Amino acid sequence: MTVSYAPIITSLLDNDLYKFTMLQAMLHQFPQTHGVYRFRCRNNKDAAYPLADIQKDLEQQLDSLCELRFLPDELEYLRSLRFIRSDFVDYLELFKLKRRFITVSTDDKGRLFIDIEGPMIQAMFFEVFVLAIVNELYFNALSNDSVIEEGQRRLDAKVALLHQYAEEQTQYDQDTPPFIVADFGTRRRFSRRWQAHVVKTLHKAEPKIVGGTSNVYLTKQLGMTPIGTMAHEFMQAFQALDVRLRDSQKAALEAWVHEYRGDLGIALTDVVGMDAFLRDFDLYFAKLFDGLRHDSGDPYIWGDKAIAHYEKLKIDPKTKILTFSDGLDLEKAWELHQYFKGRIRTSFGIGTNLTNDMGITPINIVLKLVECNGQPVAKLSDSPGKTMINNDTYLAYLRQVFEVDEPE
Repeated sequence: MTVSYAPIITSLLDNDLYKFTMLQAMLHQFPQTHGVYRFRCRNNKDAAYPLADIQKDLEQQLDSLCELRFLPDELEYLRSLRFIRSDFVDYLELFKLKRRFITVSTDDKGRLFIDIEGPMIQAMFFEVFVLAIVNELYFNALSNDSVIEEGQRRLDAKVALLHQYAEEQTQYDQDTPPFIVADFGTRRRFSRRWQAHVVKTLHKAEPKIVGGTSNVYLTKQLGMTPIGTMAHEFMQAFQALDVRLRDSQKAALEAWVHEYRGDLGIALTDVVGMDAFLRDFDLYFAKLFDGLRHDSGDPYIWGDKAIAHYEKLKIDPKTKILTFSDGLDLEKAWELHQYFKGRIRTSFGIGTNLTNDMGITPINIVLKLVECNGQPVAKLSDSPGKTMINNDTYLAYLRQVFEVDEPE
């Protein structure tokens, strides 16, 4: 089914910004933290062929990945970012992923297993690379001229939509915040080249709408804005650090503020669910953070809750921003923008629908932190099916501590 390929990852910058920002915070504050990550395909039954078929090529790609180092011009680019500290760039100059921390296996059902275990300042940096490699290897076997043509047709339709939205925005009054979209599609892209083509095309078509991407390599190449703050793993890790479990969210937010002191001020809300998050997101944090990121559950209900919370705290919601990043396409993002327009600022991170909209069913793959310092950790997503843990006892305890009901 598969053949050997040239290296898919050719630069360590070809990663999402929040991997760098989380890595910096962990290095400075919790460098000895140990993590375990597990890979899962959420829709194995929809795959065109067993993911086990790519094991050999995946092993070769990981060997290649672990030979990469940051280049001098890449380090200089990172040094130019205000929130990246000089000593962290010095660390990255010496940085190299260690192959011994990642293993690949399969089972007799054709399923693929990837396990990462080691210091989090190593282990956490694998995730986006590994998912991008798995995706590209998988879709390489399915790609042909007609697939590329269909992808281009869909991309052209997106450009037309962006032009339409840009035209509609000309009718806005001066105080209405604009429609802003960023590419969040590195981990589930059709291929590295296709992502670059998509982002370059959309940015060129409407740079005021598509001005940012989470992919640091592309921001350097295209002069775009790097987008990203934290992911679930950062806040999950605090469930196993030296704080009470009930205080883990507050500790994570406090550590972030300590590291970035006003920069990168978008907090992720669904590690233990929005309601439990808002109980911890008091006036102190609400004033310190610029806004919130949505990644599961009904986005309209979530946004209304966020606005109500700011109003309860006597904070004008119009001074804050909501970033939506869960399963979006341009049409859904525009509808959300219209719904919240005039009430609060919004921005949108779109992944799979931008970088892997080719007419082929995408594989829904994740690589999640499941243990930290020898203890189980988990997220209690606001969407069914996103919780990933093998320890039901811990999951029940986590629900009890944060007063989160089991999904029906």
